[in-house]
Amino acid sequence: MKILNVSLAVYLGIMCVDLARSQELPSDEEIRQLLADRIDVQQKSVGMVVGIITPHGRRLITYGRLDQGDTRPLNGNTVFEIGSVTKIFTALLLADMVQHGEVQLDDPVAKYLPSTVHIHERNSKVITLVDLATQTSGLPFFPDGIPLDDRAVDAVAKYTPRQLYDFLSTWSPTRDIGTKWEYSNMGFGLLGLALAHRGGVTYESMIRDRIIKPIGLESTALTLSADIKNRLAIGHDAKLRPAPSVNMPTFEAAGSLRSTANDLLSFLACFLGFRESSLGPAMASMLATRRPGPGFQQALGWWIVALKEGDRGFVFHGGQTSGFASSVGFDPETQVGVVVLSNGTADDGGLAWHLLRPAFPMATSTGERARKERKEISLQPKLADLYEGQYRVKEGPSASMLIRIERQGAALALVSPTTPPDGLRLHAGNEAQFFITEADLLVDFQRNREGEVESLTIQFAGVRTTAIRIRPGTNQH
Repeated sequence: MKILNVSLAVYLGIMCVDLARSQELPSDEEIRQLLADRIDVQQKSVGMVVGIITPHGRRLITYGRLDQGDTRPLNGNTVFEIGSVTKIFTALLLADMVQHGEVQLDDPVAKYLPSTVHIHERNSKVITLVDLATQTSGLPFFPDGIPLDDRAVDAVAKYTPRQLYDFLSTWSPTRDIGTKWEYSNMGFGLLGLALAHRGGVTYESMIRDRIIKPIGLESTALTLSADIKNRLAIGHDAKLRPAPSVNMPTFEAAGSLRSTANDLLSFLACFLGFRESSLGPAMASMLATRRPGPGFQQALGWWIVALKEGDRGFVFHGGQTSGFASSVGFDPETQVGVVVLSNGTADDGGLAWHLLRPAFPMATSTGERARKERKEISLQPKLADLYEGQYRVKEGPSASMLIRIERQGAALALVSPTTPPDGLRLHAGNEAQFFITEADLLVDFQRNREGEVESLTIQFAGVRTTAIRIRPGTNQH
């Protein structure tokens, strides 16, 4: 089960997208056509709801159904699982408790756990609340014993806080705490348990009484009323089969909330200052604390994503459960907020980013067909040896960034500061051109008359990015 599906935009968009294009928001009809392509042609979902909020008001665009064969139309009050967007609510709870002097960001998390819980230090540094809220604790995605596949659905449903605490007593950090970003559902689950222990009530009670009620969110909850259940869309897996509901009691602070587009737009309205809220100071403080992430800055819960030099960035987070995908974000500068909710597990194809930065491309069926039609040929070892090495981006928003082409067994992989740690596997289309299966991206290698590789060119989203080969043993650009 994938609880999180980080869009490849995080890894590739910063490297390849030129934003010197129109910044005008798409019309409702243009968005509806994108949703129709996503649902009817690409078959990535059964139904989707898009919400946009600006100083001029709200817009809602819907397409599809609550479930296969269900004729009821979607609307702004249709309920979806929002997965890891729950982390924003948890981080806001932390920020609010800091505002009220109940906790401090640099408090050790162990301070707010049962006294029997032991968490190992590293170089005399302990895991703090801010480490958990910025994904820099060093804790794994899930504890050992929870498989990162379809079996995780049952495993997380049965996993208890006692098991988590027992795991912590045997786990040791593999890197200095607070120094490197590593996404962890376990970390946010632990944060929720610690805050609830400090408050003396359940996590659900704290989120309801301190976040949901003060903002006036009527359809956002962990435990669903009969009315909310009646408006709940049915989640679907990658083959559009009905999927089980999210159920992870120990990690509920990481991804268990359900909500609606209308509620989430109200949530964003407070962050944007369109609505007054007693939580305003806590919301502002969330963005003041930042640590480096892979291609973005990690605030308390939120990601701050800048797509070019001089871009102050937009604020974003996505979520995924076994049957739903969600995206929530806003741009403090343009005063635009966006919500995209889907009852399919595929992410939104870049739609949320496209709405926050209209020049950012949306994945469409045209690109999907082109990607699926590509045929892979066997990679000759001599070519792998020839292309392996370091390349430096020549110009553009990522000028001087290093790209590494490395051997991984019989294959090649593209590794950069904005890819996952193991990089993206390259598949040979011919002797000079490679592609990846995760997105519509091509890598072409250029050779001189002597057959030496001089550069590579990445083609993504209609943009070409050139990187020059660095000769071994030199700093040549």
